Amino acid sequence: MTDPAADPAPHPRAERFLDEDFFGHQPSPREQLPDPEPLLVNLTRCVIEVLAGARELDQLARWVSDDVYRHLLKRVVLSSRARAVKGQQAQRPAVSIGRVTITEPRDGVIEAVVIVHSRVRVRAVALRLEGFDHRWRASAINVL
Repeated sequence: MTDPAADPAPHPRAERFLDEDFFGHQPSPREQLPDPEPLLVNLTRCVIEVLAGARELDQLARWVSDDVYRHLLKRVVLSSRARAVKGQQAQRPAVSIGRVTITEPRDGVIEAVVIVHSRVRVRAVALRLEGFDHRWRASAINVL
């Protein structure tokens, strides 16, 4: 015999909620987020330094998504191998930040291109920032 009080039937209107609905990253609207340009400039400079071997990738972990971190880790390994083959030492690159172009495809999302000038060449860094928990976080970074 089963005890009806031990196994109550769920309420017909009870909804199922996922833990992530309450405890995961919560999207933030644009008016709750800071100006993205300083982060774009600093993050771009840091990514260039990470790829050059002058900065640790772990220093960027707070500002990038897990996918971006894994992508950058692959690029760091490849850059490190290339320097080893050429017999080059890791050194801080002398770069200056040029024009920053920002677009907002939807509320709480920024897509930007940052131009980076070095002695040898000019590069573009494409970034996508998404607002979560009242701060920006990079969900895509590509150094072109």
